Amino acid sequence: MTESVDRQTAVLRLRGADDILILCHKNPDGDTIGCAGALYLALKALGKNAAILCSDPIPKMYDYMELRWFDGSFNPAFVVAVDVASIQLFGENNNVPQYAAHTNLCIDHHASNSGYAYETLLDPGAAAACEFLLDVIVDMGVTITPQIANCLYTGIATDTGCFKFASTTPRTHMAAARLMEAGADVEKLNARLFESRSHARITAERMAMESLEYYFNDLCAVICLTWDQIESSGVAGAELEDLTSLPRSIEGVEVGLTYRQQQDGSFRISVRTSGSIDACNIARRLGGGGHTRAAGCEISGNLDNAKHAVLEEVRKELQRCGLLDQDAG
Repeated sequence: MTESVDRQTAVLRLRGADDILILCHKNPDGDTIGCAGALYLALKALGKNAAILCSDPIPKMYDYMELRWFDGSFNPAFVVAVDVASIQLFGENNNVPQYAAHTNLCIDHHASNSGYAYETLLDPGAAAACEFLLDVIVDMGVTITPQIANCLYTGIATDTGCFKFASTTPRTHMAAARLMEAGADVEKLNARLFESRSHARITAERMAMESLEYYFNDLCAVICLTWDQIESSGVAGAELEDLTSLPRSIEGVEVGLTYRQQQDGSFRISVRTSGSIDACNIARRLGGGGHTRAAGCEISGNLDNAKHAVLEEVRKELQRCGLLDQDAG
């Protein structure tokens, strides 16, 4: 069982460590990569030896960050995970499991964090892990350079849908303002992260929308991409992340589900909700987790079984919120 620590303790651990390995979660998004990049640069500024490791490749859209990838040239003495809520989210590639099993410190913002690390710095009120990592880095005695600011802004902006999601708070905007003052290239970053779509991404979106289905009096919308479709489109995994907002954006839809088949045949399900509906309630009962408005899980088996399992939990949640009759099938 993990021991919860405060920011000052986390800072002491990081300042006292060396030969540090920073772990991201699989299918890396802007928050886990932004945290890793910012923390690496901060540790480097303190003269520490550090590197980053991820089970999956980092998407090309984040190649503006200065990242040092772990190549086995040192033996990690301290392992820190960033934006990783559970041990299952690390993935199986690049020898990640052997290091993840001995995580010294986890820095996270998911209320569903499973407590796998020896110590955990958790802030579930933060819209992104990068939001409060900013204060950790400042407390480490490191100046927020434009490069660090770009990394942290990436995490905050992507995890909030460019400040559109309900998780966005005044504190989130204040953190972004501090990063702008530190030199984050907000115009360039926003254009790259939110206004650019590859031909492959557009092809994948068209395929996904062709699969659109409605359930529960149109309160729930579902889209799906099979592995064959993902392969044929040539789309990178990170470019599919914002697909998750499409079904929920349809007028009248309270629950949006996106099914993405993985290479092993299992399905990665993203749950997006509005109103009083708790996405984490839906995902948690299926072995996943996340936030009130955005959560996810993974399910093995064929698509019909995966749909049935998730839709059953959606039905329960809609009934709990009084949006669906108790006897509705």
